[in-house]
Amino acid sequence: MFSLFFGIDHANDYDDVAASNIDQFNAFFHAMLNQGVYLAPSAFEAGFISATHSSEIIQTTLDAAEVAFSDLAAA
Repeated sequence: MFSLFFGIDHANDYDDVAASNIDQFNAFFHAMLNQGVYLAPSAFEAGFISATHSSEIIQTTLDAAEVAFSDLAAA
């Protein structure tokens, strides 16, 4: 189980998440979606990794995240 938050140092409760950069999360979400990786569409939701996610799928996701993070840094 994981979550991604932008612009904050920690996320312990709703107020922390609400203070995060939701626009940046949305940009990351769409950059991942454009590469075929579907994440939970809201910063207020969790993502899950399961036994059906092979090493190949995980690596594809990590590669897509690297591109998405690069796109965000360039923006």
